[in-house]
Amino acid sequence: MALEARYLNACRKHEVQPNSSILSSCLKVKNQRMCQELCVLEIFVDQLVNSDFPPLIDALSDIHLSGIDAIDVHQGSSDLQLEGEYVLSLLHAVNCKLRVVELIDWSYWKNLCDIFQGGLACCALYLQSSPMRKLNITGNFLQLQTLNLDFSLSLTSFHISCFSCMPKLMHLSMCGTRVTNLSMACASLSKLQSLIELRFQNGLCCSDTGPCPTSGKASSSALSYEDMDKSSNPNVRICNANENVVDLNADVDSLTNYELLQSITDESSDLSDLDFSNNHLDGDDFTKFDHQISSEFMEEILLSSTKVKLDTDEIDGHEYPYDNSFSGHATAGKVGSMLTQKSLLASIHVKDLDRFFPTSPKTTDGKGCFKFSPRQYASHHPSPICFDKYYREYMISSLPCLKVLDNLSVSNTERENANLIFKKHYEFLPYNRQHKESVVSILLTREVGSNIFHRKVKPSQSLRHFSRGNCHSISRSISAAKVSSSPWPLLHLVSTLRNGLGEEIMAFNPRQFEYHPCNPSLMAFGTLDGELVVINHESQKLVGYLPSVGSLHSILGLCWLKSNPSKLIVGSDNGSLRLYDVCKMPSRVAVQYRSKDAAIHNFDEFEQLTSLSINSTDEYFIASGFSKHVALYDICSGKRLQILKDLHQEHINVVRFAHHSPTIFSTASFDRKVKMWDLRQGTSQPCYTASSSRGNVMVCFSPDDHYLLVSAIDNEVKQLLAVDGHLHTAFNIASVGSNQNYTRSYYMNGRDYIISGSCEENVVRVCCAQTGRRLRDISFEGKSSRSSMFVQSLRGDPFRVFHLSVLAAYSGHRSKPEIIKVNLLSSGDCQ
Repeated sequence: MALEARYLNACRKHEVQPNSSILSSCLKVKNQRMCQELCVLEIFVDQLVNSDFPPLIDALSDIHLSGIDAIDVHQGSSDLQLEGEYVLSLLHAVNCKLRVVELIDWSYWKNLCDIFQGGLACCALYLQSSPMRKLNITGNFLQLQTLNLDFSLSLTSFHISCFSCMPKLMHLSMCGTRVTNLSMACASLSKLQSLIELRFQNGLCCSDTGPCPTSGKASSSALSYEDMDKSSNPNVRICNANENVVDLNADVDSLTNYELLQSITDESSDLSDLDFSNNHLDGDDFTKFDHQISSEFMEEILLSSTKVKLDTDEIDGHEYPYDNSFSGHATAGKVGSMLTQKSLLASIHVKDLDRFFPTSPKTTDGKGCFKFSPRQYASHHPSPICFDKYYREYMISSLPCLKVLDNLSVSNTERENANLIFKKHYEFLPYNRQHKESVVSILLTREVGSNIFHRKVKPSQSLRHFSRGNCHSISRSISAAKVSSSPWPLLHLVSTLRNGLGEEIMAFNPRQFEYHPCNPSLMAFGTLDGELVVINHESQKLVGYLPSVGSLHSILGLCWLKSNPSKLIVGSDNGSLRLYDVCKMPSRVAVQYRSKDAAIHNFDEFEQLTSLSINSTDEYFIASGFSKHVALYDICSGKRLQILKDLHQEHINVVRFAHHSPTIFSTASFDRKVKMWDLRQGTSQPCYTASSSRGNVMVCFSPDDHYLLVSAIDNEVKQLLAVDGHLHTAFNIASVGSNQNYTRSYYMNGRDYIISGSCEENVVRVCCAQTGRRLRDISFEGKSSRSSMFVQSLRGDPFRVFHLSVLAAYSGHRSKPEIIKVNLLSSGDCQ
């Protein structure tokens, strides 16, 4: 029985009127059969109502007998009144013949998340405006060759194995998403063994995947407007290298007050991989999604670029950049080369796919043309990952099978250049090791020494980068071998106490934390509410607790004594300074406990305190704050010895004593200066002064006091020689163009690595301290796409290599800050 007849009988059975759109599609199938063409049934769900689905599903229930070769399911409009379960039932009913599934505004289909869990047999899947926050695909997509997730503004990351079920996927497009982490993205994408084309942005002149027609092989330098999708958004956002940067010379508000305001700005939603707050997003909405980029960063990523003139009145004759090389920008092209397979299900025609990829709008010269000469193109709909330095080189080097990236073909020369740039700026494995080695082989090499019965040692068994005379070579080799190659480290929350069943019993609001100097299991943290908490962060048990005294004041300074490790000095933002004995603190939350019972000294107040530092012999400590002065205190007597005045031109954010020299300390100020001082010489003249281009947020000594690590506003991080302040290593971390992006950096693994995070970003960067090469970026996610997360502070674990802890804060006022332990030696899905 013909499909049309089957459908009419099903309508009579369900007592509904036949849908004209379905009848028209059935007629097309009939004509295709008569012409001996491929019989493809097109179903447009936006032209259906809920009552149309039961008879349609009945008519297609025996689809393998109906003479239909393939079925395409389209959504052409976002103005729908359908329930998602009907669409899901239809997809399951015709799954064996599915060829293309296109749902342009997936935010309507909340229950269609089952697609990613159940899988489909289609070869092309277009789920634009997907509400997925973290992409998690577990169902089988064994025939899928093309996946489009463009304009999924909630999408920020991938589950570790989300692409493992797509062995044939060749073309992936994720333009206009919020994916940011290069290492995590490449680790997920590397599971796609057949992937040859990838897009995180498309070209301004292009509508589909494939190499850009203007990238050098096009026969014409003009692109007609009539060839473009006329329904696309007319508001183009072109990344402009001349964008203004926020004035970093402006007065900087209170560092502490600003960061506290960050934590109470928005309201977060629940923990979920889905977010439906971006309903009805189309091209117009996406172009309003802006990325802040500093002009100097854009100048760096636009290597060898020139300018193309868009000759229109709408842009007032301004010139805009396009990329002429590798980094940051690319193009888009025709779909003709996208699906050339002879497989029946893969035979999708270009004319059928014109609407799948939204085109960039065109502003014309009056004749409907853009004047692009060969190799001239501009980025369009870029995801944040595209603005990472060396984004294109990193992708090409990490995905060796990739042939087209962002619509620009990857040549052999470019791949060679990308590999060189990757080796120059990134570490594939810790300590610049080139191959993963087992701990057993490293121990065997140590045991046999240099004489292995005069036989040659295989390259995989040798210690390439460390001499045998180096006492740290074996420990470094073992730790490097143990570091997981996965960019998803194991994360664990420690600021929330739980019982034996894992149930939450107490959640604090941490504001500052410090590891214990002697006991590897202890950590102290102060809260926004003025509480002092000492916990065993391994067992997550409370060791000591003191409630706030009087009005609530955030604890901003914590310093453990080294010779008396049961004591620590605590400073609050109201200027109070106290020396406490942990042994006298109750091991339970006792609101009525008098904190003065645990206090040894109450020091003279230091107004607007921001930091504390104790010298190496536990004789003195220094306090700094929102002033140009610092105060020196005697710990034994509890007295303030003197106020060291006018050390800087602006307020001193951080002061740090050296680890081994009791009289040497360093100060970092928002006057862009870092100064080294010696108490023996007085403070009339510093030992030396080093300058930053922006206000300094943090300074600290390396554990052996050989180096100073300086962090200035907006990711300006550098390592200086402590002896004279000369530059040793510059860490080229991209800025975001904000004068309130306060950056902090600390050492990890002794002085081998540094970790750096900023208060307007959700990423911690791990870099080699000696070479500046990036080892890994660790991203942290908020509880939803509406709840942003940022790094407020961080510390390297002094007892465990490749361990660190991060104080992460949320933008929602209902979300409490959290201390997150990060273990790079173990793998775990990102949380």
